[in-house]
Formats: sequence, structure tokens, C-alpha cells
Amino acid sequence: GQMIMRVFFNLIRLSFSLTPVFVYALAGYLIVEQGDRALTIGTIVGFTALQAALLFPLTGLLSVQAELYSSLGLFERIFEYLDMKQAITDAPDAVTLAPSDTRGAVRFENVTFRYEESQESPTLTDVSFDAEAGSFVALVGASGAGKTTLTYLIPRLYDANTGRVLIDGNDVKSIKLDSLGKIIGVVTQETYLVHDTIRENLRYGRPDATDEQLIAAAQAAAIHDHIASLPEGYDTVVGERGYKLSGGEKQRIAIARALLKNPPILILDEATSALDTRSERLIQDALSNLSKGRTTFAIAHRLSTILAADQILVMDKGRVVERGTHAELLAAGGTYEKLYAAQFRTGNGEDKPEVKNDSAD
Repeated sequence: GQMIMRVFFNLIRLSFSLTPVFVYALAGYLIVEQGDRALTIGTIVGFTALQAALLFPLTGLLSVQAELYSSLGLFERIFEYLDMKQAITDAPDAVTLAPSDTRGAVRFENVTFRYEESQESPTLTDVSFDAEAGSFVALVGASGAGKTTLTYLIPRLYDANTGRVLIDGNDVKSIKLDSLGKIIGVVTQETYLVHDTIRENLRYGRPDATDEQLIAAAQAAAIHDHIASLPEGYDTVVGERGYKLSGGEKQRIAIARALLKNPPILILDEATSALDTRSERLIQDALSNLSKGRTTFAIAHRLSTILAADQILVMDKGRVVERGTHAELLAAGGTYEKLYAAQFRTGNGEDKPEVKNDSAD
């Protein structure tokens, strides 16, 4: 339909453009046939000017109409999104959990999940584990093992098909979504920054934060010194999607934002993936100290970042196949020990430089 309208409008514009040609041609014919008595030069010029004065506004109106038809298609797409029903909503009797009253104990009870009903094999199958309040839980495994999907179920980005996910004994389906957003902080591999100042990007984590709190969070994330070195400091505009910052700098701002929010539960989905070795060393100590008192789930392709975890869950094809501390899993000689050996040990038992392999999503 839009293509037909475009052709129609273009034909009308073409006819308007050719009108003066027809006027001059007709005038010339009449003068040749009837002489100067038929038309004067002044009449011809006046008529042509009047025709132009009438047709130019009409051409403008046609342009507006063409743009309107073009915009209608965009509005249809916008309203499609606005009219979409929310797939996950609050239960009628949903409760509110205040961050200050939340311990952060997380429990999975026989959780099975599929993204689509038609999916042949579940993404997660019969997953069960307990994460005590304030503990550090690491998730490792091959790409596609279900590590990231598991963390999606905690803030209810998706709901489990069977089984339950509980926070402090409350099924997440019985907790208000607004509460889940306040008690859970997420730092993903992809950092989202808006076209605003560093200060305002940090405050998305906590709108009422003071400048002192902003600086403290930035220092903990090892980004304050870099921000302070910028000509405009915290008032530096980062650009669209933060293009003025490097990947590591954006990642550290995202971590500072999560720390500023200070949630009882923190999810780090390869949060240090974009950091160089120096920045990673700076931030690991900060994360280790700041994760105390909050339940932390960490997914990392570098096993060196999760060696101190209270519990390591090794996943394979949507199942938890091993669990324990770093020392316990090494002693067991299973999948984790093979991953560790592949990353750190040479034939003579000496550590080798970290190598990124396919051991993570």
C-alpha cells in the first residue's frame, strides 16, 4: 500500500513540474495560430507565476501526506509493543521484600526450564541447590550449559516450568517484581550506558546517592582515578552507549553502579570479561570484600576469579553435575579438575598464563 502511495505522489509531483511546459507550449501554439492578439507576454508570465503559487503549497501538502503514511507504519510497530501483554506479572497476593530485611538466601528446588514449549530438551533439568545468605556461588561449565539461564530465574526474567526458586523461603513468584528489582543487582557481559554524564549513569543504580557514595563505589570498582583524570570528571558525557569509554571502563562503571545499589543478591555474568589483567586484579579484591554480607552468583570464563567461592556448581547440558569448593572439586578429579588443568597447568605442574577457552557461555 505504501509503495502505491509513493508512486501516486511522485506522479502528481511530476505533473506539477511539467505544467509550466504545457503552458508555454499552448501559449506558443496560440500565438503562432492567432498572432499577438491571442496572448501577450505579460499574460503568459502572470499565468505561469500564478500556477506556481498555487501548486507549490499543494506539493508541500502532498509531502506531508506522504510522510504521514510513512510514519503510520512506524506507529503500528510502536503500538504493537505498547499493547503487548506482560508475560510475567505480580501474583494477586505478592509480598514486598525490603532490601534491608532481605538476608539473600537462595534455593532452587527441582527446577526445570524451557524457553519454548516446542524445545526438545530443557535448558535446565531438575536443578537443585542451596546458596546460603552471604555466600559466594560460582557457576562454571561449557558454553550452552545453562549457567546464564539459571541466573535469569532468580530475578524472574523467566519463570521455571516446574520446581521453585526461593529467596529467604519465599517463592520468587510470590514476591513483587519491583521488590526483586531492588534486592537483586546484575552486572552482565554487555554494559548498558545512556547518553548522559558518568554521574547520572552511576545514579541509575541508586537515584538518591550522594557524591560521596558515588565516589566510594567508583573507588571500590577501581574506576575513580580514571574518572578524576578526565577534564570534566564525573560530569563527563559518555556518549551514545558509552562509546567514549573503553570496554573495561564501561564494565567498571557497571560494577560501581551495582555496588552503589548495594543489593542483598548480586549476579555477575562474566562481569570482568572486558577487563585487562591489571584492572581485573584491582577489582577482584574489591569484589571479594564487597561480596561479604551479600549472596553473590558469579559466572566467569577465567577460573582464577572464582577460586575463593564458597560453592562451585559445575553445569553440563542444563544439569548440575558437580558441586563443592575449589579444593573439593580438584580432589574429585572430575569435570572441574579438567577445566582447571586446561587453564592453569602445564605438563610439569607449573601454572601457565590464563587462556580463554570455551568453558563458559
